[in-house]
Amino acid sequence: MSKLWGARFSKKSDPLADLFTFSISYDHRLAKYDVVGSIAHAQMLGKQGIIPKSDAVKIVTGLKKILGSIEKGKFKYDPKAEDIHTDIQSRLKSLIGKPADKLHTARSRNDQIVLDMKLYCRDEIAQLTAAVIGLQKAIVVFSKKNADVIIPAYTHMQAAQVVLLAHHMLAYVQMLERDKTRLFDCAKRGDFMPLGSCALSGTSLKIDRLYIAKLLGFSKVAANSMDAVSDRDFIVELISTCALATIHLSRMAEDLIFWVTQEFDLIDIDESFCTGSSIMPHKKNPDVLELIRGSSAKVVGYLTQIHVLLKGLPLTYNRDLQLDKPALFDSVDTTKNMLLVMTKIFASLKVKTANAAQRVKDESFFTVDVMDHLVKKGVSYRDAHDILGKMVSDCLKRGRALSSLSLGQLKQYSPALDGSVKKLLNPLMSVKMKASLGSTNPDLVHKQLDLWAKALGQ
Repeated sequence: MSKLWGARFSKKSDPLADLFTFSISYDHRLAKYDVVGSIAHAQMLGKQGIIPKSDAVKIVTGLKKILGSIEKGKFKYDPKAEDIHTDIQSRLKSLIGKPADKLHTARSRNDQIVLDMKLYCRDEIAQLTAAVIGLQKAIVVFSKKNADVIIPAYTHMQAAQVVLLAHHMLAYVQMLERDKTRLFDCAKRGDFMPLGSCALSGTSLKIDRLYIAKLLGFSKVAANSMDAVSDRDFIVELISTCALATIHLSRMAEDLIFWVTQEFDLIDIDESFCTGSSIMPHKKNPDVLELIRGSSAKVVGYLTQIHVLLKGLPLTYNRDLQLDKPALFDSVDTTKNMLLVMTKIFASLKVKTANAAQRVKDESFFTVDVMDHLVKKGVSYRDAHDILGKMVSDCLKRGRALSSLSLGQLKQYSPALDGSVKKLLNPLMSVKMKASLGSTNPDLVHKQLDLWAKALGQ
């Protein structure tokens, strides 16, 4: 297949150079966007009289035929083409003949590829956003089914206090909400139409960039042609957003992996998301969650890759920028798949309520509640902390529970301690005592669940 730039050269390029430089093996994914952008460009050329309207009509007609084959899944890219632009151009010429040669008027592959990538990112951002919302919905449904379950919460992987399981789950929903808003920001900052920048300096032809922007659904046109063809910020931002979203998913997966162990035994993961062992027939391993946890490393790696790719790169277009696509494509694919898989896991997740109830009986979970009781009676926080620290230490040494202490023994630690303290040593009282906004108080958590269900259209 002839190259779009071949007339300048008297020698054919080395086959190894072709193998090294051709991008069709991955940028074929942009075929739809390349055609859509080309249709708008051809319509503008005809409207402005830059090419005959009859030729513009033929070009658009041919491109729509190609688009139809893409949308029906019948498009097979030519592996001998240098890139998707060359492939589409060649197909168009085979369909309509010489008028196809006028399509590239007032356009360079430099601004063309940025346009393709922006159209791709816009579509993928919409899909990623939908996937985030889908996971949020699954978590809220799971939380409502288990709204009254109380579980241990941890700091430093040590048992700390008790919370409603739904409260823990809503932390995930909040994390995902930030991911969603970052996706919105990506879409907003990427909403600049680059076509018309050409190679780097614009064109002397009377093009109408605003018209193209309107046809393609952009609200603005890129203000500087040099920046437009070299800008990859929108790709960096999307990969960055994906990286952080996968880190969130990795943290969720880690919690679930802990909870499914025999040591924690709080949840049961559906067998369809587990695997077995080739040597130990009794094993039920959370491999899917482990791969979710591990896959985040790949996306974080791509973020580093794209940063290094751009670091020190001079204006304007350099062929290095061709290598942004594999990193972007795999980041988006990986993130989307992780979101969809996690959504299905939550949809089938079961809570072992009896085990959860047993795990929150440890009275050490309620020491902060006793401290708060003392503070309400006028004891300073520092003194209350010391009092409870001494009580816990003594009980541990003697193998006793806090609830076993008599009133007289309690008074030895502080005159402010009385029999009502023992009522505080249970999980339901602990969560009910919390009163601050954003806490694990059941009334507040249930209200949050209702608000999220409403916000998510459930």
